[in-house]
Amino acid sequence: MITCEVCVEGFSGAAAAEAGGGHRIELCAGLIEGGTTPSLGTLSLVLERLAIPTVVLIRPRGGDFLYNDREFDTMLRDIELVRDAGGLGIATGVLTADGRIDSVQFEQLIAAARPMSITCHRAFDMTRDPIDALETLITLGVDRVLTSGQQPRVPEGLELIRELVELADGRISIMPGCGINEENARDVVEKTGANEIHFTAFSHQQSGMTYRNPRPFMGSVEVLGEYDLQLTDPARVRSFVNQVEGVS
Repeated sequence: MITCEVCVEGFSGAAAAEAGGGHRIELCAGLIEGGTTPSLGTLSLVLERLAIPTVVLIRPRGGDFLYNDREFDTMLRDIELVRDAGGLGIATGVLTADGRIDSVQFEQLIAAARPMSITCHRAFDMTRDPIDALETLITLGVDRVLTSGQQPRVPEGLELIRELVELADGRISIMPGCGINEENARDVVEKTGANEIHFTAFSHQQSGMTYRNPRPFMGSVEVLGEYDLQLTDPARVRSFVNQVEGVS
């Protein structure tokens, strides 16, 4: 049987995936930036009210997969919370600056997560050498790799995905994901030999708001690339504080 993992955002998405017959979910927040770790409240409700097996994304921010010590500590704490809450597994990934799997950090994440399952998410697609990355993940004992074949979408990465499935030879699961839909899912499975697929299943609907203020905008009109990070600058914080200190 082909395992269908549905990538969802929030409790409503998880409930819809279960209602639709999904076999497993990857629970996320912030999918507009590639996904970040969901809130503890969301995770608690999903595990309390739904029966669908739940893998939780461990990603403290959008952007790249090179993390500082504070970010890495956050990942470890999030993993502890997921494990204690009863999650099935985690999806995560850490890279070195030169584009390789960070074995030292990944080993720590795995140790914190077991006995949960471990998925290396699409950080894998940002590695410089996918074959070397695959062997590293196998050595570490990772359970599966989520990949688009290092292309923008799975249909363009089928050749590499098929090669990865053959090289893995059952030692690790290769799970195609990104750009899979109802029209191409069967083709992806047949051409790659994968026994798991990962997809979103979004439909769009209008907000229920009857009053709509057109002036404020809660997000950013600029979408940053993977290698352009938006970080809080302590010098700018200090400047703001200095500007208003003493104002009564």
